[in-house]
Amino acid sequence: MNGASREALAAARERLDALTDHTSVDAAKLADELAAVTALLDREVSLRRVLTDPAQAGEAKADLATRLLSGQVGGETVDLVSGMVRSRWSQSRDLVDAVETLADTADLTAAQKAGALDDVEDELFRFGRIVTSSPELRAALTDRAATAAAKGGLLRRLLGGRANAATERLVVRLVTQPRGRSLEGGLESLSKLAAARRDRMVAVVTSAVPLTDQQKARLGAVLAKMYGRNMHLNLDVDPTVLGGITVRIGDEVVNGTVASRLDEASRRLAG
Repeated sequence: MNGASREALAAARERLDALTDHTSVDAAKLADELAAVTALLDREVSLRRVLTDPAQAGEAKADLATRLLSGQVGGETVDLVSGMVRSRWSQSRDLVDAVETLADTADLTAAQKAGALDDVEDELFRFGRIVTSSPELRAALTDRAATAAAKGGLLRRLLGGRANAATERLVVRLVTQPRGRSLEGGLESLSKLAAARRDRMVAVVTSAVPLTDQQKARLGAVLAKMYGRNMHLNLDVDPTVLGGITVRIGDEVVNGTVASRLDEASRRLAG
């Protein structure tokens, strides 16, 4: 998002945080309702254009959103969405993306309140690795001919009782309502959003053997010092790296594996 949309999303996030700070607010229920609003706006193109039309007064758009949503979702959701349509958006689709982001954030907030945010981060990462290693599963979850109900049922059988409830809701929503996102890209975005709940960056660490607790703590401290932010480590084991570790933070890769050094030596010899 750029310009006005970025500012509007930041303001909406602040309102969501203020709302979910109250213990009486059910963040998981709020997430479900915001996801329903996302589906509505994604489906009704003309509606979202009206709600983001800069020629219309903000209060008139808020009144329209309130009339449409009252009785369908709770008052907190109505207030959040009404506040969002008062803002200016660079593109009408940005409003849909923002409501979806709030839905995911609300689910992560529910996990955080329950002391399970770390578990959700790890489960999202592990599920991504399972999808990558299983072409059959990925094909089933991305099959355009399969219904959303069938995909959701498959995921609930896979994750039910094995993953946190917030993880299950996030993954089911991503798979059944992808909105043009790839499965891998969506999981990575959710992982980054989870890390942001603690103002942390995510480092994907690949090593030949599992790291010890001491090694993980030392690596986390070094990366935090390098980047000036707390770091969450997603750990993966790949025997083909031969030794050392590879660290990926966003688009940046720090490669310290034996395999990479052998490849470099081979290239120099060949040159």
